[in-house]
Amino acid sequence: MTRPQDGYTRVESPTEIEALLEALSEPGGASLQLESGGGKPLPVLVAEQQPGGHLLLDISAIREIAGELGRGAPFRLLGQARGKMLRTPPLAMSECHEAGERLHCTCAYPSTLEVLQRRDSFRARLRLGMEVGVIVRDGGEEAPFQGDLKDLSLEGCQLELPLGTASRLASSQPLELEFCFPNGSRFVIQADPRHHVVDTERQVVRAGFRFIAPSGAQERQLWFFVREIERESARQSNETDISSPASSLFQGEAATSTPVGRRNVQAYATPMAKRLARVAGYLDAQLLELQRQGPLDPVLLSRHADRLLLLHDEDREGLLFATRCMRREPMLVRHGLAVAVHLLDLAATGSMPRDARKAMVASAMVHDLGKALLPRALLEAPALETAQRAELHTHVALLRPRLGHCHWLASSVVEAVVERINERLDGSGYPDGLRGERLHELTRLAMVVDVVEAMRRDRPDRPAWRVAEVYRHLLSRPEQFDQRWVKRYIRHFGLLPIGSLVRFEGGELGWVQGLDERGRPARVQLAEEAVPPGESLGEVLHGAALAKLGAAVEEVAVSC
Repeated sequence: MTRPQDGYTRVESPTEIEALLEALSEPGGASLQLESGGGKPLPVLVAEQQPGGHLLLDISAIREIAGELGRGAPFRLLGQARGKMLRTPPLAMSECHEAGERLHCTCAYPSTLEVLQRRDSFRARLRLGMEVGVIVRDGGEEAPFQGDLKDLSLEGCQLELPLGTASRLASSQPLELEFCFPNGSRFVIQADPRHHVVDTERQVVRAGFRFIAPSGAQERQLWFFVREIERESARQSNETDISSPASSLFQGEAATSTPVGRRNVQAYATPMAKRLARVAGYLDAQLLELQRQGPLDPVLLSRHADRLLLLHDEDREGLLFATRCMRREPMLVRHGLAVAVHLLDLAATGSMPRDARKAMVASAMVHDLGKALLPRALLEAPALETAQRAELHTHVALLRPRLGHCHWLASSVVEAVVERINERLDGSGYPDGLRGERLHELTRLAMVVDVVEAMRRDRPDRPAWRVAEVYRHLLSRPEQFDQRWVKRYIRHFGLLPIGSLVRFEGGELGWVQGLDERGRPARVQLAEEAVPPGESLGEVLHGAALAKLGAAVEEVAVSC
């Protein structure tokens, strides 16, 4: 008699159980996994089986858990046979004793087994928020490089790596991959790169790897990882109760941060920029999830909106500058972050409640992500015809249903920021052509912030504008933009806002990182060339050292 259980099939035939357990008696044929916390498989030897009686296990290699087993901790035996993965139901040791230099324990003979047909080609895909870093070593003198695991199977995996590593994937030597799970588990295996695709917009390489002759123990570990990734992914899906137990791989103290991963090893212009990159990483992953027809994740959106609020409370000037340092991120991510931070900074001067500010920040972060659902050729077109422009405007309608699970977001804020940020006072905006009397005060503010941030960045049809040109554009169009908010924006951020690259009288270039009470540069970091701020910036000047540079004579337009 068989019946499905957790994807496994239960075997109850004594003859078949005995035959399957025989495969576990081979050296390296079995692993032991503690039930508490779903720990990783540990090496164990099935030294003897007495059908209907007991199993004799040799746990000499894992003496450190003998005490736990002796106290009755439940465990399972894992292995593979006849092309199937098998496991016992939870068992418990009845006694342990020394046999020479070996440590033997006995447990009851299982009355059933659970088997699962191997699916070598099945790939468990990591969902949004499931982060596994991978260290890649090529055996040469060059330093290892790091990336993020995207999917895993018994045969291979797909990694996302920094763009500059593409040439190193052509090595004729096998590469060593070390997977670093959030709970601290590590797994090392040899692999050959099979193919890769370069994504210049996201500044990454998607590389597929095939594992080289994994041992039986490695296969069992891989199968454990595949099943745990699949289980955690299902737990987080909308169809599954999120209250079900989380996978141990994605729990524990180490799970609060991912020390290994593409963004965690990149150099950034400032410490705040590196911290903001965590939020950028979430938005980047959410962008891909939308492209796979997934919704916006309400929990992660809430968490990262809170993170932005905390970063702003900690150092508003540092956060404003950090929005100009995300040069490796997709344009939609850079723009969403910049709008969110500048909108928060301007609105924070008022008395807006924290919950409203959080909803505003979250809405601003994602307001343009619907464009990821449009053809890339449309987004990259240097000029748009009427029909193309109409198609571009559909990004608002495409995004709105994906916010359906974000019940904590105030609908009035979503309407003001996500749905109406592209409207104009004279009705010339989109998607509904609404006029001024129907546009909320938050919309009037958001549209100003959105236009400033968009015009200061390159677009396929034009280069980035200097901020003075953007201000003139807004001030010359009172029929489209609320002049109260245009003037408040200019007064608040100044004529040379934080994040501007300026040229001084002596010819030196510097990034504005702080302003005085009169809106003049008070802290500047030197730069050698007019490129987005990266890790190679120079000395930070203020006070007398800054005064020696003379006056700032012009802003230099740089798309960041």
